[in-house]
Amino acid sequence: MHIWVDADACPKVIKEILFRAAERTGVAMTRVANQPLATPPVANIRSLRVAAGFDVADHEIVRRLSAGDLVITADIPLAALVIAQGGYGLNPRGELYTIDNVRARLSMRDFMDSLRATGIETGGPAAFSPGDRQRFANQLDRFLSVHFRNK
Repeated sequence: MHIWVDADACPKVIKEILFRAAERTGVAMTRVANQPLATPPVANIRSLRVAAGFDVADHEIVRRLSAGDLVITADIPLAALVIAQGGYGLNPRGELYTIDNVRARLSMRDFMDSLRATGIETGGPAAFSPGDRQRFANQLDRFLSVHFRNK
């Protein structure tokens, strides 16, 4: 198992949780971004810099993904591709993506895009909260205890 992080938009506090989890469990983790990333000097944690461009990091994650890998992302289309390839997706607010909820989220995303295209203001996501951080940490711990305990 490998943890892939869509790192361009990942909150710093989530990256810190991921660093601690990877160091504690020994699971391999790669942060993928189109900008340089500071990476702790831990053997199983690395960063991969990709070219700038729309969805370049997403495509690289999907290209390297193996079934059973975990991808940390708030990008719904990326999560859908991950699920379709047999991976797992977890967003930084602690929601584990499934086949059912990723379809619903894609539909809502497309609907909101069509509203914005007509000029309707839809607002953005709520500010990242301490509760989001805690939900993420709890969901990551549950996931690792189930999927990585015997590795």
